[in-house]
Amino acid sequence: MVRTASPNVTAGPTLAVVAREAGVSVPTASKVVNGREDVAPETRRRVTEALDRLGYVRRPRFDASKPPRLVDLVVHSLDSSWSGAVLHGVEQAAHEAGLDVVVSAGLGRSARGDRPQRGWLDKLTTRGSAGVLFNLAELTDSQYAWLEQHRIPYVMIDPAHEPPPGAVSVGAANWQGGVSATEHLLALGHERIAVVAGRRRKQCSNARVAGYRSALAAAGLPQRPEYIRYGSFEEATARQRMRELLDLPEPPTAVFVCSDHMALGVYEALSQAGLRVPDDISVVGFDDLPESRWASPGLTTVRQPLGEMAATALRLLVRMMDGEHPEGTRTELSTRLVVRASTAAPRVGARV
Repeated sequence: MVRTASPNVTAGPTLAVVAREAGVSVPTASKVVNGREDVAPETRRRVTEALDRLGYVRRPRFDASKPPRLVDLVVHSLDSSWSGAVLHGVEQAAHEAGLDVVVSAGLGRSARGDRPQRGWLDKLTTRGSAGVLFNLAELTDSQYAWLEQHRIPYVMIDPAHEPPPGAVSVGAANWQGGVSATEHLLALGHERIAVVAGRRRKQCSNARVAGYRSALAAAGLPQRPEYIRYGSFEEATARQRMRELLDLPEPPTAVFVCSDHMALGVYEALSQAGLRVPDDISVVGFDDLPESRWASPGLTTVRQPLGEMAATALRLLVRMMDGEHPEGTRTELSTRLVVRASTAAPRVGARV
């Protein structure tokens, strides 16, 4: 149940007083309070200092004898099995902690396509949430600053980029997962191993490719730049990258795909080219989503424990809500290779 603010809270300075102290207009002070990005850095600094100096109350006050029991989970979208696994993990951990969770799919791009939507930010303080979990979030510097200014604890679940210093995050051992996937293919006898990755700027994508590179180096194999293909984590992009690999003078006999969703696009490209998995090309994915089991043949993949990651993040957030701060800012959970039918030794006379 969401608690409402007590009507007997002692009034603090008004926003007009803060604006006068900072030498700005009331609308400008309001923009800073609400985390708007269209404010000059120097103006933001003056308003922030005035807010702190005057003790302006930025969020509803609650009865201290009844700690808030509401947290927010902000996800990129709700239309994937990835999100479902995260939701399940948060739900279980929240039930154990006696917390209610509000889910917002608020990190999609705006109509202009230049910045994340801010719906979750606008509603956060009015709900009186005690903390926030972000999944696959791409927050701006001003949004991070807004959370710090409002003293709202938050934990990142698999952040898309390196979070700011001091931010707490939970993720998977992506580098080790890339090593495991590549070592599996090497053990089967493959030497022409390609990788289809997500965006270069994604933290997890870079770590998985780094693991792939490390495994090849440890095996004494040269790294072939033409075998490393970046794109996005979309099925269509992976399909195109696989077609590019097949057009090479010496195409790979195996491919490590940095997500199960992309691996489905790779499967489609191979099928359209008249090639069979694993007879002609072996494929390894990453995630171990339900799709990996439903694919034909079943997809060998690196399992990252999405539900456990989400539950761990929720437990860390509860500790932070209680005034603690984790000793380390980054928690990594182990990955594990799950072998199915999509990998085999390279066949003599294969069609690639």
